[in-house]
Amino acid sequence: MDEPTQVEPEDRTPEPEPGVGPLGAALGNASLFGAGYLALGKRRLALITSLVTVVLVALLATVVREWWFDVVVLLWWAAMIWHGWFLAGGRRAKRWRWAVLLAFTLPVVVVVGLLRFDLHRIDVALADARAQGDCARAVDSVEQLWFGHRVVDLTTTYRGEVTREACKLVGAAKGKLATALTGRTDALKEGFDGLAQVLLQFRGHEKMAEVVLDGFLAGLPAKNPCHTAVVTDWLRERKPTGIALDRASDVVGRTAPAALLGCGDDLMRVKNWQQARQRYQQLIDQYPGHELIAKAQEGVKQATLALELANVRDLLRGSAGSQPAYCSRPAQYSGAAPYGKGTNRSLIYGNSEYANKLPGEWKANDPTDAVLVVCAGTTEFGAAMRTCPYESKISPTFPVQVTFHKIAIPVKAYELRTGKLVTDTKIEIDGSTCPKVLNYSRPRLLADIGPPSQVHVITTDDKVHAAFGSFINQ
Repeated sequence: MDEPTQVEPEDRTPEPEPGVGPLGAALGNASLFGAGYLALGKRRLALITSLVTVVLVALLATVVREWWFDVVVLLWWAAMIWHGWFLAGGRRAKRWRWAVLLAFTLPVVVVVGLLRFDLHRIDVALADARAQGDCARAVDSVEQLWFGHRVVDLTTTYRGEVTREACKLVGAAKGKLATALTGRTDALKEGFDGLAQVLLQFRGHEKMAEVVLDGFLAGLPAKNPCHTAVVTDWLRERKPTGIALDRASDVVGRTAPAALLGCGDDLMRVKNWQQARQRYQQLIDQYPGHELIAKAQEGVKQATLALELANVRDLLRGSAGSQPAYCSRPAQYSGAAPYGKGTNRSLIYGNSEYANKLPGEWKANDPTDAVLVVCAGTTEFGAAMRTCPYESKISPTFPVQVTFHKIAIPVKAYELRTGKLVTDTKIEIDGSTCPKVLNYSRPRLLADIGPPSQVHVITTDDKVHAAFGSFINQ
């Protein structure tokens, strides 16, 4: 009997399906667009992962500009490579499919390489511009960045965006500081605040802020010395903050004195004497011993004289026949000559009837050539000289007794140089009495009943001169 033949059971394990193989699938997925999945016949998975890739890249380039999102995209790329390898495990690669996948992935790799090379070139140019403080060149370099650069290297493009923002602040500060040279302290503060923000918040961009600061300081002194004085005042009062802006105070000492003097001179020319004197005095107070002190002191003197003269002229306004405000509120004009020997030329106000009889050489036309200010009051009756009878219009048989009095005039005289009262008296003017015919006047509406009982003596110009000359001439 034949022995039964033993047959080994057939191995039914399926042979690996030919395809791209693990390395090919991983290489295909390295394109980020699911080429490895397509090679494995996973069309839906390829579509889904491609959509996810598009969304991630779009967010990376436009919305989420943070380093951590760059890491998320890199992890997604690594996951796709690993997953393609995992799904293709056990498969045999077909050479033609390798060629297809390589043709699909290689352009991506080449484009990424070229973009990174170009990005490196731009980054080097940016670094050089930052080191030189050249914002114009830096912004030109940043303008070369585009979507592709951001996709391949978020960190480098982010540095470019930071530089763009820093240069925006620097440019705004530069404009404000240019405006500040016209005397605008608000613009000066805004300019310094902008540079301080760059120095404190934009590390690596300090040189750009310093270049703008240097340009601003080089613009001092400005064309207008008063504008320069405003700027140096602000810089002098600015408190140190421990950053590069503090060196701006160095310009004050070498710029402010000449600016203060020049500003004072300009203000004098436009008759702003009060502020001119303040600027001269500021130079004297803040920079004692400076070579310009003598000129500043002369400026204070001239400004003070101009202020005094303007005040005196204001107080003397009024007609010559009335007493101006000066007579009750005298003020000094230090530029006037002192009261003393000889004829003291006078500005005479009030009682024009007798003041007009004085010699012209006694009278001044302006405070600048006067020594005295004479305030003459209304004429009064002085001492009685003689009483004489005159015919009465009512009763000719009963004459009117008329008493002749000296002419009395209250007078105050002030030394213009000091504003001090030098004469406060009542001068009396002598004259003749009892003329044969007495001329007199009555108000129109009153009947003529005869001469008044008191009249003034009949004087002459010489006697008027003698009375006023008692204090005008020394």
